[in-house]
Formats: sequence, C-alpha cells, structure tokens
Amino acid sequence: MGLFGRRKKSGGGRSGKVSGTDRAHLEEWTASRRGVEAFVELRTSLNPPSVLLVAHDGEWTRRAVPSEQVAFDWARKVGIPCYDASLVGYPQRMRDWRPGA
Repeated sequence: MGLFGRRKKSGGGRSGKVSGTDRAHLEEWTASRRGVEAFVELRTSLNPPSVLLVAHDGEWTRRAVPSEQVAFDWARKVGIPCYDASLVGYPQRMRDWRPGA
C-alpha cells in the first residue's frame, strides 16, 4: 500500500486516511527546500500524529499522518533526517523563522 494509505479507524473519529493533497504537499515541500528535517509529533487525545518538516532557514510545514511509523518510514524513504519531537524538541531556527524576512 502507498505511503499514506488507509488504516483501520481508531476511536479518534478520523478515518486515518491522509488526502493525496497532503502527501503531495509534503513531497513537493521537501523537494523544493534545502536541509529539510522531519519531526514526528505523537498522537494526543486531541490531535492525530503529524509530521513537521523544517528547512535549513527555519521555514516549516505540518501535516497529519496515519501513524508515527508511517512518518518515520516516509522520511527514511525520501532520505531526510527524522526525529521524535517529544524526545529532541524543535530546532531554534524554526522558532526564529519569520515569513518574508
């Protein structure tokens, strides 16, 4: 099955399916920026798991994913570093980034 395919529905009320639009966004965003790293954000009671991508200059984007493992596998497949955000936190460059600056 593809990167962001279907999964069984969990109690969270979401189908677990990531739209092709989200997948395309992540892939295009990664390909169009330098030094991209992925930070996997674990599921919480309010939010599904997500992947946060941060470029060399601190620009970032975030999208929900079906599972944490899918995000780690995807990052490995595209060849970018991937971290568990709950263990390593977020890079300072992300907090410092200002659009258009």
